[in-house]
Amino acid sequence: MSRPAKLRVGFIGAGANTRLRHLPGFASIEGVELAAVANRTMATAGRVAVEFGIGNVRSDWRQIIADDSIDAVCIGTWPNTHAEMTCAALAAGKHVLVEARMASTLAEAEKMQEATLARPDLVAQIVPSPITLEADEIIHGLVAAGELGEVVAIESEHLTKATLDSAAPLHWRMDERISGINTMALGICYEPLQRWFGLEAEVDQAEAAVVTPVRNTRTGEEHDIVIPERLEVHGRIGGARLIMRQSSVEPGEPVCRYRISGTNAALDYDVNGRRLLLKRPGSTPKNLELPTRLNGGWEVEPDFVSSIRAGDPVKLTDFASGVRYMRFTDAVWQAWHGDQ
Repeated sequence: MSRPAKLRVGFIGAGANTRLRHLPGFASIEGVELAAVANRTMATAGRVAVEFGIGNVRSDWRQIIADDSIDAVCIGTWPNTHAEMTCAALAAGKHVLVEARMASTLAEAEKMQEATLARPDLVAQIVPSPITLEADEIIHGLVAAGELGEVVAIESEHLTKATLDSAAPLHWRMDERISGINTMALGICYEPLQRWFGLEAEVDQAEAAVVTPVRNTRTGEEHDIVIPERLEVHGRIGGARLIMRQSSVEPGEPVCRYRISGTNAALDYDVNGRRLLLKRPGSTPKNLELPTRLNGGWEVEPDFVSSIRAGDPVKLTDFASGVRYMRFTDAVWQAWHGDQ
């Protein structure tokens, strides 16, 4: 067998997920070279370069875009930078893997999609929501086969204590200047619903609350909190009622779960507990065994490289899917914001 042609990848941003997932993920693929890295400072970029054997450290992300020897870029920066960097990379003829959340606004996400439509020869992929990867195939199969009957209700809960400490400094996910309209894990929890049902949700109403109205930044300035810390969304997916609850101020163990109720059966999915129960009337709940998949089913980097080398279409997650979850996120934001 012939060896694959070398693919040179540049890294823009080297935050926690890039160091945990993307850098080792790409490094493990034959024929992929970690070509260059740019981070917020040369010092942090240099440390990452030493740790992962990257040959070039750049002081500015534009230098990676301008490097004609680089074939693809992995963008691991904050959401408010994604649109500019992605559009520049595509215009320069580079394949793009960009971290979720897709963008800070729906308009930015749509601009990114326009950029990839203008370059159909390039692969453009968003890092997918990872929380349900082990169960996606099973749930989609049950829904598609009609095993649940007519789906009448869909519920999602994501509860954490991420912002419970009112004295904790402002995190970028709670800073609308960086995160934009992205609210807690709303998009991350909504994306699997798109995979299972293949339909977009309609938002009827949303209620939101900020528990700690002012937080200090890490440099000591006060910042008024705009992004909610509690959120409840009511809407519809097809003919099914949709309820999504989000909270980042819940004491105790984190909760991430889904319930899908149909006329024939219901599914209860405890994501953190890796437990998927099928419940039928008059029967004992059946535990559907989830496949044990390496890294929980995380195959982002190999899938990206495969799309480049073999021309396979992006499945998780293409820009069209990203725009759909950004459209939902925007509709939720408008729904609760309009009630204030």
